[in-house]
Amino acid sequence: MKQYILKLIFAIFAIIVAYEFTIGKEVKKINQKASFILTKEGRKDGIEKIKKEMRRAIKKENYLDKDERERLKAFINKIQSELK
Repeated sequence: MKQYILKLIFAIFAIIVAYEFTIGKEVKKINQKASFILTKEGRKDGIEKIKKEMRRAIKKENYLDKDERERLKAFINKIQSELK
């Protein structure tokens, strides 16, 4: 019985350590990003970044290059033909 308890404690400890060094770090990163987005300051910061990117896009003469324009046009045409 004593050996069983020692093996069980060792196995639980090993699982906890493995979790912390593998999945635990990623879960913490995701939680930090989610908590940043869910705060009022985080949302304001995100909105400001979007506005800044929109201002940059407006100032550019051509936001998309030729290849991107052709692909986007083909995609929009395909969607329009499916909606008819």
